[in-house]
Amino acid sequence: MYTGLLHLHSALRYVVLVLVLLAIIQAITAGNKPYTPTNKKINLFALISAHLQLVIGLILYFISPNVDFSKMSDPIFRYWNVEHITMMILAIALITIGYSKSKRAKEDKAKHRAIYIFYTLAIVIVLLAIFTMKGRSQWTM
Repeated sequence: MYTGLLHLHSALRYVVLVLVLLAIIQAITAGNKPYTPTNKKINLFALISAHLQLVIGLILYFISPNVDFSKMSDPIFRYWNVEHITMMILAIALITIGYSKSKRAKEDKAKHRAIYIFYTLAIVIVLLAIFTMKGRSQWTM
């Protein structure tokens, strides 16, 4: 089960990345265009895929042999124990806030702006987490 979930988690990251980037690009290029049902669907699918990734990641976190709090002095274990999960939860929280603000906004421009700001902040955090790990080792969860 662990290996299957790990592969699913690894594959789903590309789906999340593509959907979030697509949502950001749509928001950037929207300008004063109306907020269409297609915009809403892309933003919602990005949100759903990020939450699905979080659920799978949390399951992996609790069953992984690599999450060991007795080895916090090791930078690799510290990354998986604390840094990775914290950064990803923060990124998904930003996506959720952005979607909620977009949903509540009255003007179309404000809807696009909320998606652009919060989804971009989220993707920056995700990329920061990826490059933080790449600098330490090729060891994966």
